[in-house]
Order: sequence, then C-alpha cells, then structure tokens
Amino acid sequence: QVQLVESGGGLVQTGESLRLSCVVSGGTSNIYAMAWFRQAPGKAREFIAGLRNSDNNTWYGDSVKGRSTISRDKFKNTMYLHMHSLQPEDTAVYYCAVDRNPLFSKAASVYDYWGQGTQVTVSS
Repeated sequence: QVQLVESGGGLVQTGESLRLSCVVSGGTSNIYAMAWFRQAPGKAREFIAGLRNSDNNTWYGDSVKGRSTISRDKFKNTMYLHMHSLQPEDTAVYYCAVDRNPLFSKAASVYDYWGQGTQVTVSS
C-alpha cells in the first residue's frame, strides 16, 4: 500500500517562497508519475505540477508556471514543490499524488494514491 505524507505548509506573506515535501512509502517501484495538486475552498482540485519518474520530465499548471519547481530525491523517496512569489490566490490545501498508469495525465481522477494535504495560506 502506497502512503504519502506532505509537509512544509504554513502561513507566508505575499511574495515569499516555500518548499513542500512529500514522502512516499510502500510500493514505490510501480509509480509512473508524481504530481502536486491544490484545492481552495469552493473550487475544484487543480493540477499544479507533475513529474514522470522514467525521464524526470516535468509539467506545470498555468497558474504556477514560471514560479514553481517540482523535483524528487529518489533515494529519499521524496518529492518536492518549491514555489516562489506566492500570492493570496495560492492559498489552498496542497496534495501530492502518485500514478501507476503508464500515461502521464494532469487529471486528478487518474492518480491512485493521495496524501492528506497540507495547508498553505498566503497573507496580503
């Protein structure tokens, strides 16, 4: 059973940066891709960034493109999301997820396992 645990969320000021971490355990050898999503109150879950394990190719959502970086440390089974120039509209619960299907997707519905989420609040 794959388990994901996020950390690194919190309260930051507009313009600041933060790094989220996601530790993955159990059954990691079958993971094809890893991704970050976020969900603000009353809104749909939004794709933020994704990484394909086979070649480290990355994808980003339009709302964070240019100010976010997804990366992983395969030896620590940990995925990271570094965000800078944070804005109040970035306030949301951030989730990490993994996909065992061999076709990368930005759709939340295809991801098999999810973390519990970590709250990020950006104050103005």
